[in-house]
Amino acid sequence: MTIRRLLYLLYIVSLLAACNESKYLSEGQNLYVANKVKTQTTDVKKKKAKAMASELGDLMRPRLNNKILGLRVRLWIYNIAGTTTKEKGFKHWLKYKVGEPPVLATPTLLEKNRDVLQNHLENKGYFRDTVKLEAPVKNKKLTAIYTAVFGPQYTIRNVSFPGDSTDLGRRIDSVKRRSRLRKGNPYDLDVIKNERVRIDTRLKQRGFYFFNPNYLVVDLDTTVGNHQLDMFVKLKDETPDEARQIWRINKIKVFAEYDLHSDTSRKGVVIPGGIQLVDTAHLFKPYLFNNTIIYRPGSIYGLNTHTQTLSRLVSLGVFRFVKARYEKSDSGANQLALTYYLNPTQKKSIRFEVSGLTRSDNTTGGEISVSWRNRNLFKGAELFTTSIYAGLEEQLLGQGVKIGTRRGGVDLNLYFPRIISGPFHWSTSSQFVPKTRINLGYDLFDRSSQYTLTSARTSFGYIFKQSLATEHTITLLGINYVRPTNINPNYQAVLDTTIALARAIETKFIIGSVYNFNYNSQARPNRKTHNFYLNGNVDLSGNLLGLFTGANLDKGKEIHIFNTPFSQYIRLEGDIRHYLSFGRYSMLASRITGGIGIAYGNSSTMPFVKQFFAGGTNDIRAFRARALGPGSFYTGNPNKNAFLPDQPGDVKLEMNLEYRTKLFSIVRWALFIDAGNIWTRTYDSSRVGSAFSSRFLNDVGVGIGTGLRFDLSIIVLRVDVATPVRYPWLPNGHKWVFNKTTDISNMVLNLAIGYPF
Repeated sequence: MTIRRLLYLLYIVSLLAACNESKYLSEGQNLYVANKVKTQTTDVKKKKAKAMASELGDLMRPRLNNKILGLRVRLWIYNIAGTTTKEKGFKHWLKYKVGEPPVLATPTLLEKNRDVLQNHLENKGYFRDTVKLEAPVKNKKLTAIYTAVFGPQYTIRNVSFPGDSTDLGRRIDSVKRRSRLRKGNPYDLDVIKNERVRIDTRLKQRGFYFFNPNYLVVDLDTTVGNHQLDMFVKLKDETPDEARQIWRINKIKVFAEYDLHSDTSRKGVVIPGGIQLVDTAHLFKPYLFNNTIIYRPGSIYGLNTHTQTLSRLVSLGVFRFVKARYEKSDSGANQLALTYYLNPTQKKSIRFEVSGLTRSDNTTGGEISVSWRNRNLFKGAELFTTSIYAGLEEQLLGQGVKIGTRRGGVDLNLYFPRIISGPFHWSTSSQFVPKTRINLGYDLFDRSSQYTLTSARTSFGYIFKQSLATEHTITLLGINYVRPTNINPNYQAVLDTTIALARAIETKFIIGSVYNFNYNSQARPNRKTHNFYLNGNVDLSGNLLGLFTGANLDKGKEIHIFNTPFSQYIRLEGDIRHYLSFGRYSMLASRITGGIGIAYGNSSTMPFVKQFFAGGTNDIRAFRARALGPGSFYTGNPNKNAFLPDQPGDVKLEMNLEYRTKLFSIVRWALFIDAGNIWTRTYDSSRVGSAFSSRFLNDVGVGIGTGLRFDLSIIVLRVDVATPVRYPWLPNGHKWVFNKTTDISNMVLNLAIGYPF
């Protein structure tokens, strides 16, 4: 079939579908096909009038029949399906599931829309204006044309608040400084409603428990002229006395093991802080509630205190259900009895995981892990986790040569819901429960015919929040000991000539502190156009040891601990991200990340595990993981030679840009570009071209790609395909290569969980 015939056929089908749209309507019925909103004004700027027309257009109801390429295809299917009395079968499915019934225009519906537009104009300060309606009909198809005729928008001349001497009057007067009702602002009913809620929230933070926004009224005087008005914020005369009074917490009672069958008449025992605790099973130590609940008997009720206490109780992780109930106390006037109902969650749990893998470097294998956790180890909401894992991998190097890898280890973590700092006081936000973390771990890595690597680690530190968006993690002391054993003589010969491999398994003590700061504006879900993420990390090792021992490798004074040199370095790393939203499902995400590691004193190089790498699923995706760089150093194309050793560096700089949007259902699509590299801080004779210099931009690798994300709510599965377009190791003038972007052998497939950044 020629293109001309195909177009002709489509034209005939479109004519038949268009004619069929209103054919089956009864006499007096009209298909509602369009809404149009126009504006008429001489005193309002054209841009503002156009914006108002768009705003009014969004208020139209109901939703009209859907169009596909200008045709109401689903309505056409509904009509040609005919009538059916059956509630199932193909015909019923076609008519009511695939098809769509006609949306009919009625005088009541049209008039209701006109009233909605009229009210909206008044709510936005366009008083004494009107909306006209025209409804032309052609071939039983009705188009509603609404014309909004309005003049200048009314603005606020003066605002007055209650000025009486009562507690309530004084409190309302004290919160007016941040009022949303300001002189010169346009009148807006939504702003008035928000102001009432704002005042109510501020009052509840100051003890007015029984107050609510409906007790406030805003009177208007629109007769002052010049399209201005005066506002009078008043209390309704019928506002009850209890809403005008400040309330205090008289009694605090906690049911620590509450369920529907609990006896709520039990008195409990009074614990420090004046709290009555009902815990017949003795599941928790009393100090847990004294530390977590902010209220004390005699405290003024406050909305912030209420929400913060609930948040702290939930964040302990030991309660499935948390509820607070306030009642008038019979012990005195303006007194509240507060009861917390807490339902404990399951204390212990165990999880088994089995996984299999296959990699592009001819590696296959699997892993099994067992995790056990106790959420209330010492009856103080302490979280204890134990993870044990074991894995086996096998890699085929060619010509029948195989390398087997056995991995195993254990990781122990103990979290206390408080800061353990001895005699020192550590102040944190009362809104969040801080944590003290103790970690202990051991790992075994055995590569057959090459070497065995053992690693032991422990750390002590704190995790705390100052706000929902900011988190601080401090490791006061971290110790990591890495030791190789059973090195095969043949592999030792390779280590003697390949410094990158030798550094990867060198014996080291890493003793120091780490501070990490994280800010994430998306911690609280929002629909802001701009969101930001910032992460900064400072890693110090051996600084105090080096100072006290006078370690100086350059002068031949290398200090050992248990016959092992300790690492001495400063490592800084930063990550800045910006998320620009274009609606609900489209976004432009950008990231700049980088870092530098400086070895000194007792070390000439950074430990391998603390150096930077480039390439991989969350990095520069057009290059194989940990194989790009450093600088322009080249020993082979990392995307085509899977057996190159990982390449570390002391300096890293990376930039990413990714456009994300929704395709359909759970499927998202992305288009991205990544750029960056790593460098050594000083000249490395074994890796010529690796050093960082003022010409570092000449060593940047660039990759482009596209991918799909499957958003399953609880997890995001990601598939990315990327290809390099700039190779750092190629000669100047030939680094940019665009003619190989469609070469499959040059592409890198990335399978991952979660977004790259």
